[in-house]
Amino acid sequence: MKSVYYDHFGSAADVLNIATLGTPAPAAGEVTIRMAFSGVNPSDIKSRAGSRPGVLKPAFPQVIPHSDGAGVIEAVGEGVRPNRIGNRVWIWNGQWQRAFGTGSTHITLPAEQAVDLPEGISLETGAVLGIPGLTAAEAVFGAGDVTGQTLLVSGGGGTVGYLAVQLAVWGGAKVIATCSERDMERVKAAGAQTVLDYRSETLVEDILTANSGAHVDRILEVEFGANIMMNAEVIKVNGTIAAYGSQIDLTPTMPFAPFLFKAATIDIILIYLLPLADRQERITRLNDALADGALICPVAQIYPLEECVAAHEAVLAGGRAGAILVDCS
Repeated sequence: MKSVYYDHFGSAADVLNIATLGTPAPAAGEVTIRMAFSGVNPSDIKSRAGSRPGVLKPAFPQVIPHSDGAGVIEAVGEGVRPNRIGNRVWIWNGQWQRAFGTGSTHITLPAEQAVDLPEGISLETGAVLGIPGLTAAEAVFGAGDVTGQTLLVSGGGGTVGYLAVQLAVWGGAKVIATCSERDMERVKAAGAQTVLDYRSETLVEDILTANSGAHVDRILEVEFGANIMMNAEVIKVNGTIAAYGSQIDLTPTMPFAPFLFKAATIDIILIYLLPLADRQERITRLNDALADGALICPVAQIYPLEECVAAHEAVLAGGRAGAILVDCS
């Protein structure tokens, strides 16, 4: 198999290489997938750069990056139904605690990590579902159905936020979203009832006004530290802040009293660690939304495998309106 790999931390241009490696045969309970597309996420960039505190070298001698992707099952191990061969699938946790991820022409991994794509859904879309799709599904549906609730989606222009807006609307929620001025029209088109500029000096008042003066049931938060006071002011009593990011402020100061007197729940989401039963429920939600035509997963750009460095640089640069994929074919 032709694979992108790194064996030490650093910038993409300095550490990413391409080599031909042996394709691992599927063991019992595993499948081998011929990759079509590999999804590149910010977490992949951080892992390759070695930005996690206290981690000085990769956990394996060679690491093939990326946890998301989509392709076609080529072979199955003992205990896996042979009729899965030929199935179009999307992948979750492809490189989580494993050496070989999806940045390759092939990947071999446990069969449950390869999810059959609904009929008519593209492999490009499949490559966006692992981290962005499941994070959005968990942020929206982590406490169950949202029918009739008001959800605030912070950062609705980002990949996760954009998917979350669509999922929440499909789930029957009223959606208020914040984003930059550049993204307002497309977030509105995704179904948000109200779209607000996240830089507004009257954002709290804007949110409450958009909800007829009432506090919101659930907040989907991409920048928990930067928005912590706003969250405390707009969340309702017994509401939940589902936080999946805090890049601007990784060590926020917690204003305990405002959350205490709301009895608010702060739900920190790391989709890699979602228990399997919960994950399978979110997978069902995603596939159902796709089958209903209620979920569009935009792709900003696709790079050839040989240009994986450029793909990493595009994710690092930010400011994109969609996912970054690598063509592994």
